[in-house]
Amino acid sequence: MSKAKKKACIQSDCVACGCCMKICPVKAISIPHGIIAIVDSQKCIGCGKCRAACPAGVIELMEREAVVA
Repeated sequence: MSKAKKKACIQSDCVACGCCMKICPVKAISIPHGIIAIVDSQKCIGCGKCRAACPAGVIELMEREAVVA
């Protein structure tokens, strides 16, 4: 069974400032190679704190399928 759940999604014009990574309460965001932030959808709880903290406005909360046991 699956259920749609909102998760953070970072657009390609991310400037890798790290604001989202610092505010994420579950450490779901990383910036590998210092180029662009990426979200671990398994960890993301969809709280939206990263979206509010992003000075570039490149984070959206989007529906993602989550497996429910």
